[in-house]
Amino acid sequence: MKDLFLILTIVAYGSSLALYLRFLGTGREVIGRLGTVLLGLGLIAHYFALLERSRGLHTVPYHDLYGSMSLFGWLLALTYLGLELFHRQRSVGAFVLPFIIVFFVAAHLAPADRLSPAPARGIVFAFHVTLSILAYAAFALSFVFSLIFLGEERLLRSRKLGNVVWRLPPLELLERMSRSSVLVGLVSIGIGTALGFVWVDRLRAQTGYFDPKYVITLLVLLLYALYFQLARTASWRGSRASKLCIFNFFVVVMSFTVVNLYLSQSHRYF
Repeated sequence: MKDLFLILTIVAYGSSLALYLRFLGTGREVIGRLGTVLLGLGLIAHYFALLERSRGLHTVPYHDLYGSMSLFGWLLALTYLGLELFHRQRSVGAFVLPFIIVFFVAAHLAPADRLSPAPARGIVFAFHVTLSILAYAAFALSFVFSLIFLGEERLLRSRKLGNVVWRLPPLELLERMSRSSVLVGLVSIGIGTALGFVWVDRLRAQTGYFDPKYVITLLVLLLYALYFQLARTASWRGSRASKLCIFNFFVVVMSFTVVNLYLSQSHRYF
């Protein structure tokens, strides 16, 4: 059953990517809608693949790096689908699906890490971790939107225009989509960090608690709050804000990998 959901997820995501690419090339609305439907089916299959993996390891999905990568891919797909429906824009799906597929395949084909058990259980802890990973997924989307913005802007300035360029979202819409994604990330990481402090207060012998993860998380929160404000001003709107967003995401990647694995003592399990 585990392999069944893995195969169904890959087929659904792969077919969705193919349809999004076809939609980008032809502009046929029915093809784009089918791509959205298959993305939704992929989300369902991906959820059950996560569930089966958790049952097989007798732990939560985010217990190790690979499990959290799969959860990240699922939340990335879920967040993108929500933004697609909200902004009614499917032409960026072809750029987002490869990231979702890579995270899913890499997570489910790699062996599970044998790390120490997670230091806490319960609904507060689960929401803390899930909202933090949701924030990472939303910031990843803003990173993709910013890359598309810079590429489209460069093509428009060089006047090397083709049919595909005209099917991409207007630059102003890409900025709005990026800001929407960042807003989701800011709310998620704010609530998730607050729940993290609540969880720490419940642990014994943690008076004067400090962890580098909190420092980098507060830095991420500050950088994206700065982007959200500057991206709405005339002097920063456009390529400058997009470059800042790209820089911010590299800080997020460092938080998700280097800090979790090598610097943090209580966050090594995800």
